[in-house]
Amino acid sequence: MAVRLSKCILVLGVAFFCSLVVFNNFTDYDSNFQFVRHVLQMDTTFPGNQGMWRAINSPAFHHVAYDFVILWESITTVIAWWGGISLLRALKLPAATFNAAKSPAVAALTLGIVLWFVGFIAVGGEWYLMWQSKIWNGQDPAFRLVVILGITLLYVTTPDQEHA
Repeated sequence: MAVRLSKCILVLGVAFFCSLVVFNNFTDYDSNFQFVRHVLQMDTTFPGNQGMWRAINSPAFHHVAYDFVILWESITTVIAWWGGISLLRALKLPAATFNAAKSPAVAALTLGIVLWFVGFIAVGGEWYLMWQSKIWNGQDPAFRLVVILGITLLYVTTPDQEHA
């Protein structure tokens, strides 16, 4: 029972974290918008780098990109809450039922990994050369999130057995 409860708590922890991220992006839109804008403009990458042709200087595109990130985070948040609550509801049910209840949690954790790995580490970090910026480099925080979400995903997907 403790392992199942642990899985529930970790998924709910992810849901809580994602909720805070979405809340902050709505209540302080401009702070993280500046991050997205600078990464897409590549204006703090190494001078004269050969990747500057990738830079996007359209404020409208910056807003669309940031709004897409917020939407993705919001969807991840809702599904994470659904996943955590589904696991809690199945906590004392047979193992097959608990294992089947993991689907929303798996979806939310996967969506989070895709956002922070593909969106931030791959696209932001490598395509827009975010790694070259001393100011607007979000690779370390994104990596931490990918690791946390990945370990949680591995743990949650470990099949549960009947409890005594």
